[in-house]
Amino acid sequence: MAEVATGVTGRIRPRQFHETVGLEDWRVVGEGACTYFRTGSFAAGARLVQAISELTGLDDHHPGVDLRYGGVLVRLITVTDDYYGLTERDVDLAGQISAAARELGLPADPSAVQNVQVSIDAVAIPEVLPFWRAVLGYTERGDSPEEDLIDPRGRGPLIWFQQMDGPRPQRNRIHFDLWVPYEQVEARIAAALAAGGRLVTDEYAPSWWVLADAEGNEVCVATTTSRD
Repeated sequence: MAEVATGVTGRIRPRQFHETVGLEDWRVVGEGACTYFRTGSFAAGARLVQAISELTGLDDHHPGVDLRYGGVLVRLITVTDDYYGLTERDVDLAGQISAAARELGLPADPSAVQNVQVSIDAVAIPEVLPFWRAVLGYTERGDSPEEDLIDPRGRGPLIWFQQMDGPRPQRNRIHFDLWVPYEQVEARIAAALAAGGRLVTDEYAPSWWVLADAEGNEVCVATTTSRD
């Protein structure tokens, strides 16, 4: 999880985004802001996508849009060679998209968003990363090519390589990082524990909790809380 780099004007932190009036439809999960509009039909979703496509300023800064039968998922993030994060342009675009959805009578459900990342523990990252880049058809992320791989098609999860000092045989070498909206994390953790999981540690809460299934496979459930 690379730190935000300098050199991008108008950059903002997750807390600033969430405190902006008019962006109640959105949640920052990972490094981008997301929301989900419940449309009820493919045709209604297509009308929303059309309305988004007609907004101003999309030539050099555009949202990620996933149109499905029941709704439209929208993700906003500013990407440059040395920065992956939020800027004032994302704030402006989020407000425009929410307004377009309201005009169409489409409600937002930010509780439905999440972001999944696969994390791989490695002692020698330069020896491991090329294999995963090749087998997945991924590319290095611009601001952190030594530790992050991304899907150039924008479909698969980010792969993060966590530097280890030495092997840790007591734990799996690959785990999931799951980012959820801050108001959803307690319910998600409770559901996982009720389904047979266990809490490994809450030492880093409210930034993230480490859970495991009955056989010890781990997942970190994270929010943007306390990451400013």
